[in-house]
Formats: sequence, C-alpha cells, structure tokens
Amino acid sequence: MSKKRLIDLYAYRIINGGVEFLLFKRAKGKIYEGQWRMIGGKVHPEETYWQGALRELKEETGLTPVTFWTLPSVNTFYEHNSDTVHQIPAFAAELQPDSLPNLDDEHTEYRWFTLKEATEQVTWPEQQRLLGLAHRLITENKILKDWHVSIPSS
Repeated sequence: MSKKRLIDLYAYRIINGGVEFLLFKRAKGKIYEGQWRMIGGKVHPEETYWQGALRELKEETGLTPVTFWTLPSVNTFYEHNSDTVHQIPAFAAELQPDSLPNLDDEHTEYRWFTLKEATEQVTWPEQQRLLGLAHRLITENKILKDWHVSIPSS
C-alpha cells in the first residue's frame, strides 16, 4: 500500500487590521464529521504538494488566493490504523476580505474565526500550533519571500 500524501491549508483574510481564519464544519458521513477544520486533503499522484493544496482550496471554496505560501513547518502525527507517521506540509492562503466560499459536499457551513476562536474549534494540537505559527508570521510581517509560491495563471 502506498503512503497517503496529504496537505493542510490555512486560509485567512486581513480585515479591520486583524487576521481571521476560515474554517469549515465537516458534513455528516464524512471523515471528521461535525468537526471544525481547515482545508485539507490528499495530493494526487501527478501533483506536487503545493499543487494539491491549491486544488483543494479551489475544490472546497471555489476561491483563488491573493497570496499563497508554505508554512515553515509540518503537521506530524501517528496513525495507528496504518502504523504510519504522517508528515503533512502546511500552506497558507490569503483571501480577499470579502471572499464568500462556495461549499462542497464535504462541509455544511463555514465561518471566519479569530486565532483564539479557531484554536478553540480545531481539536488537533498540531493544527492549533500551525494556526498560531501562521498568525504570528502574518501579524509580525515575517513571511519570507522564499516561502511564497507563484500561482500559475489559469
């Protein structure tokens, strides 16, 4: 069995001088049912991780980011069912302040949350940590140019 290649993507907007993160409530019958989560998913065999992250953003929201960058960290966790340690690249996508996501069938609702609210909603400790890291890098203006990913024209 080949190892799953996964991504995490933290979509955010800058509004009234603050940062808000976009979270989605998982639909009934889907993995993580009823949980508030960021964008995530599997990378297709022909994709790079960053291409998979952009595709997942488009599929789950219908939106294109203003800025897209890699977080200088990964979400690491152990999955006992497959006896696999996952190392999941994390990305951030700045969206227009007035962005309205189009929900797919994986989610029942979306909301914009402050960092405090988002970390109270997201249950996985590594994802809480990555939310905090993204927030700090955004608010302290410490996103390095090397982390920016050029978005191809469609």
